Amino acid sequence: AAVVVVGPEEPEPGGSFRRYLARLGALRPQPGGERPDGGRRRTELHLLFDQLISESCGPAPAAGPSPQDVCALLVQACQLVHLDQEHLVSKVCQLIHHLLNRFQVMADEQNLNFLLSYCISALKQCSSWTHVEILQALAALVYNNGPKCQKYLPDLLGETGLLLRFSDSAQPDVELRRAAVRGMANLCLSVPGQPYLDESYRNVCFQTFLSVLQSSKTSDVDDITFCMLLQNALKGIQSLLNGGKMKLMQTDQIGSLLAVLKKCMFHGLPGLSIEMPAALYPAPLPQYDRRSPVKQEQPEPATLKQTGNRRKRSKGKQKKGEFEEEGRGDLSDAGNESVLGAGMLKLHLGDAQNSPCSGPRTRASDVAYVPAGKDPLSSHCTTWKRISSSESEYSDAEGGIQSKMRSYQANVRQGALACFLSAIKSIEKRVLYGYWSAFVPDAPGIGSPQSVSLMTIALKDPSPKTRACALQVLSAILEGSKQFLSVAEDANDHKRAFTPFSVTIASSIRELHRCLLLALVAESSSQTLTQIVKCLANLVSNAPYNRLKPGLLTRVWNQIKPYICHKDVNVRVSSLTLLGAIVSVQAPLPEVQLLLQQPSSSGLNNSGSATPHHFNSEQWRKALPSEGEPPGNPSGCTSSEPCWLLRLCVSIIVLPREDSCSDSDANFPSFSSVYEPCPLRLESLQVLALLVKGYFSMAQSYFLELGEVACRCMEEMDPSIQLHGAKLLEELGTGVLQQYKPDSAVAPDQRVPVSVVVTFWTMVLNGPLPGTLQSSPHATLQTSACDALSSILPEAFSSLQNEQQILCVTLLLGLNHSENPLVKAAAARALGVYILFSCLRQDVMFVADTANAILNSLHDKSPNVRAKAAWSLGNLTDTLIINMQTMGQSFQEEFSDLLLLKMLRSATEASKDRDKVKSNAVRALGNVLHFLQPYHIANPRFREAIEESLQALISTVQSEATMKVRWNACYALGNVFKNPALPLGDAPWTTQAYNALSSVVKSCKNFKVRIKSAMALSIPSKRECYGSAEQFCQIWSALVVALQRSEDTQDFLEFKYSASLRTQICQALLHLLSLAKSTDLPAIWETLAEHGDAIKSYFLQYLKSGVEENEAGLRSDVGERERVLTGAIEHLGGIEKQLERKARVRVSGYLEDVLRNHANAAELTEA
Repeated sequence: AAVVVVGPEEPEPGGSFRRYLARLGALRPQPGGERPDGGRRRTELHLLFDQLISESCGPAPAAGPSPQDVCALLVQACQLVHLDQEHLVSKVCQLIHHLLNRFQVMADEQNLNFLLSYCISALKQCSSWTHVEILQALAALVYNNGPKCQKYLPDLLGETGLLLRFSDSAQPDVELRRAAVRGMANLCLSVPGQPYLDESYRNVCFQTFLSVLQSSKTSDVDDITFCMLLQNALKGIQSLLNGGKMKLMQTDQIGSLLAVLKKCMFHGLPGLSIEMPAALYPAPLPQYDRRSPVKQEQPEPATLKQTGNRRKRSKGKQKKGEFEEEGRGDLSDAGNESVLGAGMLKLHLGDAQNSPCSGPRTRASDVAYVPAGKDPLSSHCTTWKRISSSESEYSDAEGGIQSKMRSYQANVRQGALACFLSAIKSIEKRVLYGYWSAFVPDAPGIGSPQSVSLMTIALKDPSPKTRACALQVLSAILEGSKQFLSVAEDANDHKRAFTPFSVTIASSIRELHRCLLLALVAESSSQTLTQIVKCLANLVSNAPYNRLKPGLLTRVWNQIKPYICHKDVNVRVSSLTLLGAIVSVQAPLPEVQLLLQQPSSSGLNNSGSATPHHFNSEQWRKALPSEGEPPGNPSGCTSSEPCWLLRLCVSIIVLPREDSCSDSDANFPSFSSVYEPCPLRLESLQVLALLVKGYFSMAQSYFLELGEVACRCMEEMDPSIQLHGAKLLEELGTGVLQQYKPDSAVAPDQRVPVSVVVTFWTMVLNGPLPGTLQSSPHATLQTSACDALSSILPEAFSSLQNEQQILCVTLLLGLNHSENPLVKAAAARALGVYILFSCLRQDVMFVADTANAILNSLHDKSPNVRAKAAWSLGNLTDTLIINMQTMGQSFQEEFSDLLLLKMLRSATEASKDRDKVKSNAVRALGNVLHFLQPYHIANPRFREAIEESLQALISTVQSEATMKVRWNACYALGNVFKNPALPLGDAPWTTQAYNALSSVVKSCKNFKVRIKSAMALSIPSKRECYGSAEQFCQIWSALVVALQRSEDTQDFLEFKYSASLRTQICQALLHLLSLAKSTDLPAIWETLAEHGDAIKSYFLQYLKSGVEENEAGLRSDVGERERVLTGAIEHLGGIEKQLERKARVRVSGYLEDVLRNHANAAELTEA
């Protein structure tokens, strides 16, 4: 066949590729034609493949060939090369590898099947010298194509699978093993929406990768190849974990994986070599690390002239040669609190405050360590050797190899950390925390070296990317650790025979603070610095500072201050996030309260005015922290100086920027604006909101000013700034609401005066809030504005001008018809808040309008809207009861019967909805049934609705719904029993209701529900309400059984409610005894005769606990329990007098005996 002559370059994309395709086509035997000369054909193929391989290794063209052309060329090439032509097989496999990788092509299923079959056949038939290239081609083919390779898996991963054979630890050729492991790793990549590897294949791959990572490097293997082998195995495990199907459950599997990951995390880390066991085991105490000391070369004095701003060494700096083990002098000083005490702060923080924007960047030399990849001229005191080429004993080539090797080793460490990050997501947190001590630093004992941990990498690794990876992993471990860390406690007395687990965890938390703060001052990479600060924020959010000695947060607070004006915006944002974490953790903490009060600048003189200060732009600017001043120096400040953090956040939010923007600002769209970058302003707004939420007493002095800030934000164009302005408004409103709660500990004269609150809301309602609610296109913003409007103080609302009150109500009623479920839910909830306002609830028209709006939302398709509407309906029906009790019949007669019937039917329907809706629907049912008057009950239209609603309540009590739903249903039935107009005792539903409550009081798993059912059973005030003697005695017997079972529970958390349950049951039993008729006594006596001693002990305990509670100041009804018992004795005595003489001494005598025993016990206690 003729060879096509190569013409000039074609202009269209992939033109040269099509020419190669044509040349390959020309080499194929033509139908009916003569077979071309074999030798010449082979030569042509060699030349063609060499040209293609050469081109695929060169610079990438502007527009590559289409995937179809690439696949067509590869298929044609394979069709032309027989498996006995091994040199050509090798070249065609190189071609597959290069072209697929170069042009990022994934073969379609038809071409993939052909090419994979070719590679598998080649592996089976060709000599071993070709296998590496074939495996590389196979790896490129299966990359992201795993789901399409299912039929080839037995050949590749079966018992005698090719990839298993070549990746075996016994395989002498490491390159071959590496290629096989890479192919296996590529097969493990998951493709979203496609079937994943079967479990048997996943386990085979996992074990293979694990054995690779557990293997040691032999002397005949070069370092770079071994690094690449480890990298491929790590990628494979990461792919398995990221597939989402692989959940690490078995302890040995987890232990083995974490052991190899820990080993690889430190692979090639200068100055460190650790020997790891084959598996880690979960244990609360730190595990023993056997470390092999590596002899380091002594750092030689740098001969290069220092061109940078060379800083003087501090006197406390360690001498050269003292970094053999730890890399930093400070690191081995674990547990010594003075490390970050006055001296450290003076050295690092004082300097930083003098030059707040450049300080953090020049910290590295102070801690005697600069990461590699930074300015080598400033690295005059490093952990490992850095030398100029003129001093090196290596040739340039050897130096390049060393550099390349360090790069590959860093890649292994990063791969291990990335794999660990995936493992954390695949291991249950409670299981993961069993390995806490293997990865998180703990203060070492006296004389023992510090165990290696993630912080070792964060402090010592020369690669900033690896340090950032280690911090990401640590952050992931800390995330959600609140419950685990909550056991931590600082013991004052450490001289014990053993260290309690709580003290171990507390020590670990302290060490984490110390190491992260060391890393903070040492770090020079902005990206890694951001990760350190984020990690600190995660630690602060989860640590139980209320159980630890104070001081930790003070160090974090003081050391993060300079980074607020770092030149990198991301560092500034994360620093604010950290400050936000400090003011939100277990707020209010006394330590944080002091930090917020601590003046850090000369500030502004007190004007002497008792009203909040109004600052203009220039005053806020002056109020910014003066970094040159030591934080503890009040410098004549008065207590009225606004707190540093509040001023900082307000200045960032409202003031124009002073300096030119940094490089990193260019990443944000608002970098060219007059204000600070948007992320910084948003974070400041969030910190302000957290400050107001946690420390309202500090923020309230600037209540109106903060309101102005929120309003200004809501007037801006950026919806995210508007949103967080609305959230700040809500927090300000909520802070006032908390102060005015009936159980508030804030003294009336310490609260924000109602007049100021009225001024605040007048400003807000005359400002941007109504416009946002009416016309904002952003649903989330409208929702937040709605929540803000619902945080108004009722006392302030009643003092607003009439038109403003009408505006609020009109806005909410209008938004209740919003098409957006978020807005509609918020409006429904806000109406539920407003309906409780005393000035609105007595307005029948408002109540009716609100009821109609809520009932409309109760039928919405969104579950969230229905849940909020049900809550508001519960509040609305609470209002009906309050009005009935305060306004009497006038309100009941004025309220529409039709609307009442509608409410009853809607609540009945809602009681069949999901639990979040049901819990409030049954509450509403109880209230409406309580509210009904005799004329309602007599009305035929109401009869069916009443029956249905009662059946709904009874079935809810008996259902397997959540505790909250059943609790509310029991409460609702108790409310029903309060309505004297209902035929309680006569109607058929009475028996059903009592049976449901009796069943719950005896056997419900939740004691709170049992308590509420016992309470409901003690509500009817007349004996007739309990029905027949048989019914009465069934209730009595159920309560006795419930009393005896009051300590039986499988859930130990319920035990704390058992005393309250017994108290409630005893009250219910005494209530029944005080109403009993003569026909009830035989059954009562029978129970007492059988269980009298047990019941007596419970009654005595009930009477005794009443006295104890009274002495503790918990009760005001002195002797109330004795009076109820005496009343029951007198009632029963009167009945028994009318009976035969023998019956008289029975029940009343039993109760008299109880009272006598109680009196004797009380006398003995007093004596």
